[in-house]
Amino acid sequence: MVTEIRIHFEGNEALRPGFHQFLSRIRDAAQVRQIGFRLIAAGGTPDADFQTARRAHPKWWNILLLDRDALKPKRKKSVFWMVQVMEAWFLADPEALALYYGQDFARNALKKNPHVEEIAKADVLKCLKQATRKTQKGAYHKTAHAPSILELLDPDKVRGAVPECERLFREILAEIENNPAQGL
Repeated sequence: MVTEIRIHFEGNEALRPGFHQFLSRIRDAAQVRQIGFRLIAAGGTPDADFQTARRAHPKWWNILLLDRDALKPKRKKSVFWMVQVMEAWFLADPEALALYYGQDFARNALKKNPHVEEIAKADVLKCLKQATRKTQKGAYHKTAHAPSILELLDPDKVRGAVPECERLFREILAEIENNPAQGL
């Protein structure tokens, strides 16, 4: 029986509120089953932090969420990929980008590939910068803009465009559903 779900994500602590919103369906389902839910910024050593957490807390479901270009962890189960880079998720929801950047957002600069996981990291970042450079917020900047954009993303749009994101939601929600409610 899982007592807590801990998602270790690759990236800066500033991304936590964005992931908290993006993964709210998972968080809310866990809460209904009285399962703890935490997000942990894994920083520069995501695999090491994840492996330590797995050993220290075997009743928790420790999950590792990595960019696909990251190091390959020793254990594949409970590891999920954010395509080439997290920013590829942004391309799955151009409406969220337009909402965040507002006037002068150049939507036409975004890659037209509906399979955003196939877009190379350099191309994702390049088209984001081109699409945003004339906006009032300025060109895309990971630490300044990504947390707020992540909060605006529609998870259903991202899940529809990114099979690995769909797998993340599907597997975690299935585990929660199969876990008996605690303390009832």
